[in-house]
Amino acid sequence: MTTSSQAPITSSELANLWIAFQEKTMILRVLEHFIEHSDHDGKQLLQSHYNGTAKNIEMITSIFQQEGAVVPIGFTESDVNKSVPKLFDFMYDIMYLHLMTKLEMSLYALFTGMSYRKDIEDFFIKMTAESQLMNSQSTQFLLDKGVLVRPPYVSMPKQVNFVQDKNYMDGFTWFSETRSLNTVEASLIHHAIETNLVGMQLMIGFAQVAADKEVQNYLIKGMELSKKIEIDLGEFLRHSYVEPPATHAGKATTSKISPFSDKLMMYNTSLLASFGLGSNALGGGFSLRSDLPAKMAFLAKDIFTFAQDGGKLMIKNGWMEEPPQIEDRNQLTK
Repeated sequence: MTTSSQAPITSSELANLWIAFQEKTMILRVLEHFIEHSDHDGKQLLQSHYNGTAKNIEMITSIFQQEGAVVPIGFTESDVNKSVPKLFDFMYDIMYLHLMTKLEMSLYALFTGMSYRKDIEDFFIKMTAESQLMNSQSTQFLLDKGVLVRPPYVSMPKQVNFVQDKNYMDGFTWFSETRSLNTVEASLIHHAIETNLVGMQLMIGFAQVAADKEVQNYLIKGMELSKKIEIDLGEFLRHSYVEPPATHAGKATTSKISPFSDKLMMYNTSLLASFGLGSNALGGGFSLRSDLPAKMAFLAKDIFTFAQDGGKLMIKNGWMEEPPQIEDRNQLTK
């Protein structure tokens, strides 16, 4: 229990610790499969993140116990099948680590700002720093291996300009030409495509090993949605004579034996869908060309529908662990 000198954790702190526990226990299971099959010098990165993740799970468990709260189930050893063929090929393990630490950086930085008790705030600051470091290390590793594609280089600006053209915010139409993308817009598109390429391969691998046919069909929809996002946003870059990012690495193998439970694969997909919604909102919010926010909003609708369908499927199969609930005071009046 909490000491007399320490306030109980708030509802937001409880919720964020609960979310972190779900995400961290899932990552632990995925890393177990990757570490088992890693045959390159990036294995130490995977092991380092695994060790840090295990310690953070222990810390969250300790906080729940001290507060007198039940420890969530999350994802356990029953959600990973060991000694099965690897599901993803050359360098995908580090590509996945790179993607998930991007997600963790955003998630834990947000949770830091929602924390009020000093020890909880410090804990999320620590996890944010860890994910930042691991993302940096995985970025450099993938660049050194020629796997990660850098965003396009541009000429450095020599003077400060202010927008004079009244049509600056107009988008592309078939009847009129528009300006090229600015660097802010191009960077956000590059980020969205890069993450969707990794996500698409994840959906391909998951779909070919899913045990439940309904889950398999859902994951195929995720694969098709990722491809649609890559194609639609890639057209914005191509119209400005910039090639979208692509990579030769990180493909799914032909294995039909699943290393993971359908529950885990559905949760991982749900997590990435939520990340995609946030990225789309950011991309649309910072774009000054009207056609790009419109496209982002259209894609966000598809992502939201996909995420909702996934939630319903998880509930149907009894896979969605319920977050801690606010007491229903309305029951007192009935």
